[in-house]
Amino acid sequence: MAGHVSLQYSTVPQQNPIKDSEPRWVRWALIIVALSFLCLFLVLPLAAIFIKAFEKGVPVFLAAISDPDAFAAIKLTAIIALIAVPLNAIFGVAAAWAVTKFQFKGKSLLITVIDLPFAISPVIAGLVFILLFSAHGLFGQWLLDHNIKIIFAVPGIVLATLLVTLPFVARELIPLMQTQGTSDEEASLTLGASGWKTFWLVTLPNIKWGLLYGIILCSARAIGEFGAVSVVSGHIRGMTNTMPLHIEILYNEYQFSAAFAVASLMSLFAIITLIIKNVIEWKAKKS
Repeated sequence: MAGHVSLQYSTVPQQNPIKDSEPRWVRWALIIVALSFLCLFLVLPLAAIFIKAFEKGVPVFLAAISDPDAFAAIKLTAIIALIAVPLNAIFGVAAAWAVTKFQFKGKSLLITVIDLPFAISPVIAGLVFILLFSAHGLFGQWLLDHNIKIIFAVPGIVLATLLVTLPFVARELIPLMQTQGTSDEEASLTLGASGWKTFWLVTLPNIKWGLLYGIILCSARAIGEFGAVSVVSGHIRGMTNTMPLHIEILYNEYQFSAAFAVASLMSLFAIITLIIKNVIEWKAKKS
């Protein structure tokens, strides 16, 4: 009898307490408020960027994005992202592995340091490199003696971008790997696999969706970073201007169509990033 009663209770559909307790008009009001907020502060600004970009026609748009300075900014932005994102992906995997798979003194300090770029202003992050590598900085004289230029050059932009994008991959992987635990790796090692083989065949497949998600977020931030890059770049046309800096210069010079043309490329990347993000989330839920 007890088993029969248990079966009866298991077939009763689960109720959503929030859905059942709230009136229909409250749910619809919340949905309308959320959608209105998104339309007002996200959809309309994005639409305005594309409308303004093509306001004077396609030839003006193409001329703006094919301008030598614009092309140099787009190329530099891509180079910075191609350097910073893989390095941060490697660091993120290593840091997440260390935090979740091993016990050691200073683990809390390591997590705090990883989160530090979230807490400090990007402008301050840029100023840190000015204090270290400028002509009057801590290592300035040594750099001058060896003819190495970091500030107002590509290396400084790479370093600034690395710093502000440092937490994204690690912060996606750490909670995921903590949830997964170490049982799979321990089983692999018990069966005789090496640590490197265990990583490639066990750990990496388990974290692949979280890793891709972190890489996408890191890429978006690297391409759109303004504050830290602005401090260390020197705003040299055709040399150290990334896309955000080039857009600022065009806007300040009242070249609105050209500014919005380049801005539309960044917005297009943001939309593509959002689509890829949702695909990855869907794939992760299915797997």
